[in-house]
Amino acid sequence: MFVLAMRSIRQRPGRFLATLLSAFLGAAIIMTFHSMHDTAGQPGVDSVSAGTLGTAAGVVGGYGTLLVFFAVASTLTVNVRQRAAELELLRCSGATPAQLKRMVVGEAAAVALVGAALAILPAMLGGRLLLEVFQDSGQVARSVDHSFGMIALMSGIGITLLAAAGAAFLALRRAARGPRQRGRGHVFLTYAALGAGVLAVCSTFAFSATDSALMAPPAYGSILLSVGLALMAPRLLKGVLDRLAPGGASGWLAVRNLGQRSGQLAGILMSLILFTAVSTATLTMQAVESEAVEASGLVKSVDAKNLETLNFTVVGIIVVFVCVMLVNSLYAATTYRGREFGQQRLAGATPGQVLGVVGAEGLVLTVTGVLSGTLAALAGIVPFTVVRGDTVLPGQMFGVWAAVASIGAVATLGTSLATARNMLRTPAVRAVAPTA
Repeated sequence: MFVLAMRSIRQRPGRFLATLLSAFLGAAIIMTFHSMHDTAGQPGVDSVSAGTLGTAAGVVGGYGTLLVFFAVASTLTVNVRQRAAELELLRCSGATPAQLKRMVVGEAAAVALVGAALAILPAMLGGRLLLEVFQDSGQVARSVDHSFGMIALMSGIGITLLAAAGAAFLALRRAARGPRQRGRGHVFLTYAALGAGVLAVCSTFAFSATDSALMAPPAYGSILLSVGLALMAPRLLKGVLDRLAPGGASGWLAVRNLGQRSGQLAGILMSLILFTAVSTATLTMQAVESEAVEASGLVKSVDAKNLETLNFTVVGIIVVFVCVMLVNSLYAATTYRGREFGQQRLAGATPGQVLGVVGAEGLVLTVTGVLSGTLAALAGIVPFTVVRGDTVLPGQMFGVWAAVASIGAVATLGTSLATARNMLRTPAVRAVAPTA
């Protein structure tokens, strides 16, 4: 089956480009930040510099691992669904479920290994730039030289391979189980994330306004709540659709399409929810904290600078990954609907009406994802601002939220409409003919 997997990659490399891009970006980020461990472990590095580098590597490296898994899982899930006919043909030819799993996991591992190899040089350059950022802000001594060693190399390759193999295995199980079936593990993780998020948010009131760790509980609480809501993405979408009263043919057809494909669109909603919640909560709390420190006339400590740098870095990484996940997932999902678009046009729909349906679907997805992520963000922002500044909703939140929502809307609507427009250039008869 491994030989078959390699032949599948060689025959249709375009199918694996999304997975390759996700693995490449993930490995580059992981190796860039884990090289800070190699740098901190060099002889002669002072304790303050070593602490800053170790914290950056640990925090962002952990976020990077989760993001790699989500990004690769989203692309592989779409890939496996699109190959349903191929996998069924292999089953009919005598392939066992175990053999199919080995083939799909082998493909994912091979693509991830190539992506990790390609990421080595960019990670080395990125590590040097990151070290210069820490040195320019005074968090790391100028005498410290960058080192890219075995910790960065092995963690990047190992984590990327494990994430790809695990994501491929779960994607295959999910496709075999069906989009509407949810295992007990999924339900347990959902409620565990929501429960832990509520506990973390509530623990914020146990801190005082001057505690250095005040931002940690609400920030982690928002993240956990967003994870819980993301795992509930199909149910959230179904709840929104049940309450919609669409007007016009495009709106009615969009609601019908979304209802039939709610399970398949879960990855897109997950990306939007996580992006909105983490970005809005982290940037708002950091803005409130920076303004409070500036108003008090105090000089930021090294720890405060470390936290600020990490917050902005984490949000930047999340923005890049979520955009990649959204573009990959939406492009693959919309491209897969070429035959559906052709059938609609043969039935009398104009290209403008087809684009209207796609736009309405994207709008519903955007509103559902952004609102769910905003609720998770507010759950962390409100306790933090109440304790830190005796206010409920900080003024900084509205500008941050508007920017975050705009990025999410542009990524979702722009990708889906641009891909659909490109698909509509194919004549309707030709779009239907290959699978007729």
